[in-house]
Amino acid sequence: MKNPVEARKKGRINVVLTNKPVDQTGHGDSHSFTDHDNEEHDILKRFEDELEEYVGLEEVKRLVKEIYAWLYINRCREEQGLKVSKQVLHMIFKGNPGTGKTTVARIIANFLHEMGVLSKGHMNEVERADLVGEYIGHTAQKTREVLKKANGGVLFIDEAYSLARGGEKDFGKEAIDTLVKAMEDRQHDFVLILAGYSREMDYFLSLNPGLPSRFPIAIDFPNYTTDQLMEMVRRMLTERQYELTKEATLHVKEHLKRIRYEEERTFSNGRYIRNIIEEAIRMQAVRLLREGSYDREALLTIKRNDFQFHSSHVKVN
Repeated sequence: MKNPVEARKKGRINVVLTNKPVDQTGHGDSHSFTDHDNEEHDILKRFEDELEEYVGLEEVKRLVKEIYAWLYINRCREEQGLKVSKQVLHMIFKGNPGTGKTTVARIIANFLHEMGVLSKGHMNEVERADLVGEYIGHTAQKTREVLKKANGGVLFIDEAYSLARGGEKDFGKEAIDTLVKAMEDRQHDFVLILAGYSREMDYFLSLNPGLPSRFPIAIDFPNYTTDQLMEMVRRMLTERQYELTKEATLHVKEHLKRIRYEEERTFSNGRYIRNIIEEAIRMQAVRLLREGSYDREALLTIKRNDFQFHSSHVKVN
């Protein structure tokens, strides 16, 4: 059977993903494919391999497999003369900064393009300022222009709750109304993803009762665990050809354990990890310059005192 990548069949998947543990053994996984199918399901395997490069995101990996399986089975049904329903794939991403929302949106855009769902597969990332105008009618015009650019791809609106921050008379409401109309009129021409902090997004959706039902896929991006954050540290340092001493590893782990608890609502996760790694590399350079140590081992090694958290310029949110 040919791979159904050219099929443009979409429909409504009402699924909310949470941070539940994933069964790594494969037992009870209704979406597993046999080795015999690997070649035929090349697209799925490629995107699964790409997602494996990222720490966490288990629920996203499951969603990609679900969408692939649904499209593939739709093609099988079509070949057997059975009805094939269309679906809407607009999504809501909720979580703190640095949890992978933008990265996932780009991957999903590419995935849906390769599956024949989106004609272009690009991602147009915007915020309130790109949609809201300064006078009556200006907002609708700006929003329509953004929608036109997003046609055939994914429109990703970060901090989407800011569209409702000004109340009933704010021009943000006009942007919301224009987006809703486009979702109805061109529901299969693009995928709209609204993203932002969990609490603020919940409040935003509560102000617009008809909005949640238009987004059948809602994904929660929880803060990474301490172990997952340490895995990010390891990967980033390995990629840059650095190594942590045991003392530095324990120092960083204790700091992350404390900071993710104290800043739970606004912790910037992967973004914070990248910033403290880059700061530590700068601090190591200063130390080596002071010590006059330039041999290979010295250049590779990041020590405990290269992480000066008490005087760090890195913000946690």
